[in-house]
Amino acid sequence: MPGQIQEFVVTSLPRPRESAFALGWRRIPRTPSSRIALLILGVIVLVGLLAPVIAPYDPAAQPDIVALKNLPPSLAHPFGTDPYSRDVLSRVIYGARLSLMIGFLATLVSLTLGVAYGAIAGYAGGVVDAFMMRVLDAFLAIPRLLLLLGILVAWPRLSIGALVVFLGLTGWFALSRIVRGQVLALKHAEFVTAAQALGASRRRILIRHLLPNLISPIFVAATLGIAHVIVLEAGLSYLGIGVPQPLASWGNIIQDGADQVASLWWMSLFPGLFMVLTVMTLNILGEALSHAYDRR
Repeated sequence: MPGQIQEFVVTSLPRPRESAFALGWRRIPRTPSSRIALLILGVIVLVGLLAPVIAPYDPAAQPDIVALKNLPPSLAHPFGTDPYSRDVLSRVIYGARLSLMIGFLATLVSLTLGVAYGAIAGYAGGVVDAFMMRVLDAFLAIPRLLLLLGILVAWPRLSIGALVVFLGLTGWFALSRIVRGQVLALKHAEFVTAAQALGASRRRILIRHLLPNLISPIFVAATLGIAHVIVLEAGLSYLGIGVPQPLASWGNIIQDGADQVASLWWMSLFPGLFMVLTVMTLNILGEALSHAYDRR
């Protein structure tokens, strides 16, 4: 009898509560499309991280600009060569590394600004909220691409760090409105009232109680934001105002063969294929994250 009571007590103890982060990521691989997307994205990320080991050639090397330029795909150069005799496969591999890094860092800047701005506006309310939203409306009235074109044309020789900053500073406006709306909906919830009754400060309530309940929109915005930045950076590099040469970016690889697309088809096909796969997998994961975290 005592043993049965002890067993009942042990088995009836509640299990440790799983964090929202772990819960969402555990649910993502349940669908076949999410598993395939995770696999493809993992391979692309691994290729980018191991670029110095995997790339067969130096992406900026021009061994013979006459004899080795514009070569079609072959065993020596599986993705062909460009008009400067550079190996396209090596440049695509290094382009994955650079494009993913720019997408991640710029999105991190956007998330930080968007979450902070929206959370402060939503929790403060009143005149502060109204003023911050009018400022945000003014920013939203300016198309992001037009704003970036104006900035990058004015400063054509920006470093990668400056490009990341500008991409991040122009990408947080929509997220801040989402975060503000979520904070407005949650700040009068029972758990917030209980925290206030226990004497928690406004800062603690915002950071410890409200922001953890915004994981779903934040993570979804992160995955979609990285995809959007990758496409945006590729477009700017294609126009010649993004990643400077001789650094390899998927956009400037396509731009190198833009004047001979029919004859240099490999210069558009391979970097474009990598970019499409990356963006597609990020969008699939963003949708999977949304479904995973919305399951209460």
